[in-house]
Amino acid sequence: MEIRPILSALLRNRAGAILVSLQIALTLAIVVNAVYVTKQRVEQIGRPTGIDDQNIFSFSATGFEKDFNFKAMVRDDLAMLRQMPGVIDAAPMQQIPLSGSGNSSGFFSLPDKKGEQSPANIFPTDEHGVHALGVKLSGGTTFDPTAVEFREYSEQGLPPVAIISQGLASALFPKQNALGKTFYDDLSKPYKIIGVIEHMHGSWVRWDKVDRIVLTPMIRPESGTRFVVRTEPGQIDRVMAATESALRKRDPNRVISKLRKMSDDKQRSYSGDMMMAFTLTVVTGLVLVFSSLGIFGLATFNVNSRTRQIGTRRAVGARKLDIVQYFLAENWIVTTLGVLVGCGLALAVGYWLSTQYQLPRLNLYYLVGGVLGLWALGQLAAWQPALRAAKVSPAMATRNT
Repeated sequence: MEIRPILSALLRNRAGAILVSLQIALTLAIVVNAVYVTKQRVEQIGRPTGIDDQNIFSFSATGFEKDFNFKAMVRDDLAMLRQMPGVIDAAPMQQIPLSGSGNSSGFFSLPDKKGEQSPANIFPTDEHGVHALGVKLSGGTTFDPTAVEFREYSEQGLPPVAIISQGLASALFPKQNALGKTFYDDLSKPYKIIGVIEHMHGSWVRWDKVDRIVLTPMIRPESGTRFVVRTEPGQIDRVMAATESALRKRDPNRVISKLRKMSDDKQRSYSGDMMMAFTLTVVTGLVLVFSSLGIFGLATFNVNSRTRQIGTRRAVGARKLDIVQYFLAENWIVTTLGVLVGCGLALAVGYWLSTQYQLPRLNLYYLVGGVLGLWALGQLAAWQPALRAAKVSPAMATRNT
């Protein structure tokens, strides 16, 4: 098939072809980057936390009586919780992973703020914390019960032993086994690593250092504290109801907060990512629909405005297949022009997103996929008008325009 007659026909109606090409260019730039960002968000939402987050709930208990015995409350509550049917384990924990609320501090591999440095999320707990969270140790052991300290807020630093995540271990001691090593806070106080967690996420799911964790054997005395309770699979709703009833019965003079599933905390923390993924999906769908309508409209206009020309070609021997191929080729040229402009625009938008919002650079595989997808979409959108053009009778060549 000769391209020159097709180009001549397009030049006679260049305004429509240029507008559709620009629409395709914008579509490519928007769709490719939107799909890539959506994929990043979906991957972030679905990444493993290392925690048995589907079977854990948390709550806080607060007492207001004069001379309230905080230590006794923690001891008795935990003893009751750990004996309840359906409970795997329970532990005190001042901050709850995946909740969006927590504490962090900077740590160093050497004293005097030297060596490798990394911030980390800190979770004070007791010897049951590892088991209650459902995390796995790749090495070492959990805390000895005698190492758990009840500390005043005025006391600086943390207890001298710690369990850290592999993410923090790799940051402080790259290419080394961190187990048994010592790391330091910004006051040069040493902490010995007695255990390393394979993988665990902390409080802030959008933090790029979310997997850098320190578990410390410490409970601070106050009028109340938080607890995490891990249940057997499928038992969380029943155990939550039984727990609330048992806690109020054991001491009705306390305030028990609403029991919250960790899975709900996780969903709330990722709500912004889920909303963005949903919004971008809807935008991508609408952009593709409007682009398809633009291509379909241009092809339909070209068919309607060239009815006599099509009849003439049919009269001199053109087959129906030749007519279909002609209009598909014409549409492919328009689409390709838009794709070429769109590639540069997509890369520019991807670069801007990566610099402004610290997103990964656009993967070229997505650009290639977008180009192939728009070519296919363009041909599908022009298919029905091309078939209608093929049905034009040769007798149309004799009619007046």
